[in-house]
Amino acid sequence: MTLAPLGDSAVVVTLGDKIDELTLFRVRSLASELVREKSSDIIDVVPAYTTVTVFYEIVPHGMTPEPPYERTCRFVTNCLKRIEDRWSDLVSANSDRTSRLETDKARRVVEIPVCYGGEFGSDIEEVARLGGVSTEDVAVLHSGVVYEVHAIGFTPGFPYLAGLPEKLHAPRRATPRVVVPAGSVGIGGRQTGVYPLSSPGGWQLIGRTPQTLFDVNHQPPALLRVGDRVKFKPISPQEFDTWR
Repeated sequence: MTLAPLGDSAVVVTLGDKIDELTLFRVRSLASELVREKSSDIIDVVPAYTTVTVFYEIVPHGMTPEPPYERTCRFVTNCLKRIEDRWSDLVSANSDRTSRLETDKARRVVEIPVCYGGEFGSDIEEVARLGGVSTEDVAVLHSGVVYEVHAIGFTPGFPYLAGLPEKLHAPRRATPRVVVPAGSVGIGGRQTGVYPLSSPGGWQLIGRTPQTLFDVNHQPPALLRVGDRVKFKPISPQEFDTWR
């Protein structure tokens, strides 16, 4: 583990040097512990890939205030010590196939409907060409695996999903679009994701979902969180139109 400042009001906790199941578990465990034990100084806790970023208030603390960065690092370190035993339990579980399957069953799986191609996925032919497959294959391959949310960011609720089949790996567009419709499903390199809101974007668009991924009137506003598993379900244009 390493801790490093991010500006003057956050600390980045790095828990590994590669993206894998154990590191993501450590990230999720630490983030949960920080939220559960959250002090009044902590503003936000953001897990992503191999890191947890902790944002804090720059305020005096007590009669002889400890510097806020040092105070936050101490708080993070104490939380980390409380969950170290759980990490060793996961290592043991990972070595046992039955335990691993039981762990997978307990995790949340979110199904997201997607209408592939046509007006909803204008880049699907390019993705198919790059992968040497048909446009129908793109939909089959993309919806045929279970993904894992490794980060939420870029825009509110945008999920970065790991697990994209290799044949669908495609570079981002040379020129980003000024506007990408909300619900667009895209591919950027080795990752896939969904644009929760209308925004600029440079990923290759292969489809669109009628599912709302971010709504400020809901609690929590984002549909997905780090550690969730995601399964895409192909739907027809007619199903898309009648979804709501």
